Formats: sequence, C-alpha cells, structure tokens
Amino acid sequence: MTELPKKEQLYELIRANPFISQQDLATQLGLSRSAVANYIATLVRERRILGRAYVLPDQRPVLCIGASNLDRKLRSIRKLALGTSNPATQDESFGGVARNIAENLARLGAPVALITAVGNDASGRALLAHAEDAGIDTRGALRLDGVSSGTYTAVLDQDGEMVVALADMALNDSLSPAFLATRQQQRASAALVVADLNLPLDSIAALLADTARDGLALVLVAVSEPKMARLPENLSGLRLLILNEGELATRVGRALDGDAAIGAACLELQRQGVQDLIVTRGACGVMYTSPGGVMRLDAPAVNVVDVTGAGDAFAAAVCWSLHSGETDLGLACRRGLQLSAMTIECEQTVCPALEPGHFDATPLDTVLD
Repeated sequence: MTELPKKEQLYELIRANPFISQQDLATQLGLSRSAVANYIATLVRERRILGRAYVLPDQRPVLCIGASNLDRKLRSIRKLALGTSNPATQDESFGGVARNIAENLARLGAPVALITAVGNDASGRALLAHAEDAGIDTRGALRLDGVSSGTYTAVLDQDGEMVVALADMALNDSLSPAFLATRQQQRASAALVVADLNLPLDSIAALLADTARDGLALVLVAVSEPKMARLPENLSGLRLLILNEGELATRVGRALDGDAAIGAACLELQRQGVQDLIVTRGACGVMYTSPGGVMRLDAPAVNVVDVTGAGDAFAAAVCWSLHSGETDLGLACRRGLQLSAMTIECEQTVCPALEPGHFDATPLDTVLD
C-alpha cells in the first residue's frame, strides 16, 4: 500500500487527537516544527481544520460534556394498558442530555463544543455528523470500537407525557478522568463548562477540581434520580446545579412536601459548596436561589405535544444566559421556561424554530404572562 503524503498523515493524527501538540506531530512524523506549522497552515487555508484545537478569546465556546445517543419515542395511540400489547407510533431522533443542550445552544447562535462518547458504528457517525451540521464542534469526541452507541427509549402516553424510559448509557463510563485529561486544553479554553450526570462520579469530581483551579464556571445538569449517586459530596467550585424536585429529594435523602422544604434543601446543598441551584418542577414551574433567598417562577400554560427534551431546552437557555454575561438567574430561568414551553409544543426533541437572536426577537412577556 502506498504511504500517505506527510500532510495527510498529519491530518489523520489531528483527527485522532485534535489537541496533539506540534512537537508530538513533528516527532511522530519525523518532521521539523516549522514543517508541521506549514502543513497546519495549509490545512487551515483548505478549511479542513480550524486551527486545530485553538480558540480565539472572543470565540470561547460553551463546552458540553456528557451523553449523546439515539432517542426512540414510542407513543401510545390510546390509553396505555400494562401487561399487554399497545398500538403505538414510533419516532427516532438524536438525543442525550449534553448533546441536546449543545444543539439548543448552537441553534441560539452560541459557539459550542461537545465532548461525548459514541460507538464507532453507523449510529455514532450519524450522531456526530448531525451535531457538526448543527454547528457543534465534535473534535473532542471519543469514538469507541466494538461497542454500540447509546440509546434512550421513552414510552409516552396518548397525551405525550412520559410513562417510562429505558437508557443504555454504559459507554459514557469511558469518559473517565484519564480521558478528560487528554482534553484539558479544550476544557481550559471554554467560557463555560456544562456536564451531565451520565459521567462517572470520579469524572464529575475531576471537573469540579479542574474548573475551580482554572477559574472556570461549571454547570452540572442532573439526568435521573438513580444517577444522583454520581454527584460528589463536596460541591465546592460548582457554579450552578440544575435538577428536578425528585432528584433534589434523592440528594438530601427525604421527601420534599412543598416550597419551604425545597428551599431548605437548596440551602443545604449550598452549604455543601454549590453557588446556585435551579429546581425544575414541571407544570409547577421552577425554584431558584438568589441573594434574596429561594425564589419561585410559575410555568406558562402549554399545549403538550411531547415533553422529551424540555428539561434540556430549559438548561440550554439558562446556560446561554450565563455565557452571554447575564447575572440575573431569574431572567435566565424565565428564558428557560420559554424555551421549555416551545419544546413541549413541538414533536422534535430540539425545537427547529430556534435561531440566533431568538431571545431578542421574542419578548418573554409574550410567552410567560
């Protein structure tokens, strides 16, 4: 087989590890540093790479770390009957908490990158291709041979409410502290890091330590009550935790029977180190911490079509606000409720009507009041 030209060999090395140094490229290819720099400049001019992993200060992205998977939704045509066959319709799309947040952010016009794990299979390639088409930088993704990409299967009732969901997310355990260390340069160049709790406990702890050390803001998004076990006991360095009422109850180990109990639980987690919390409560709205105490916002009335992705849309709007320099968490939550409502009222996991300038073009009071 004819050996590839040096420029193509270099390109393949960068594809395999977008954060490889010029010195390592020179050593592996037997070239001088100046020759490597010339090849990289040529690839940039050809638009085959965008300056490798380096990001200009005014283009620092939101970096999303966590799950990408295929979403399968089965919706019952009539009232569900357990223990027997139910006629249903099926839809398949791309999902995963971190991936959904990243796509919402990209559609809103934010620079965004995604570190995730996929199988080196047709589904994994399709997931990454779709993300790249949406404007998401996926060069930091982990591609695994011999495993299937993750899947999430939701069963919805005839009103679009989720009855049960089954998730095959084991490959996310490959997003280990050792792997995340290979993406240190990308993480350090981010303006905001957003991670979901599909990551292993040790990886979440490593992100907390690294973001505190590097002075970065970290947002953690819960994904389910069982995976609250992946949240470290010490939350020092955490800018924001987004979770629902059941996940908060799991964390504090007791039932939460009203606003006062939720507020007390939020204060308990703040004593564990997190700066702020947002507790989503479905149709009851959200509660969030503020300098004046724990505040509450009601959710707008919506025509439910499909609730899948609503929580991820909420988190994306909050993160968009933080990335934009917004310090009012109440305004961020109002934007989150607006985007969540839009997502609930469409069939897609990520609302296709989103576009840059959305929050400037759509006043909040037209949706929430």
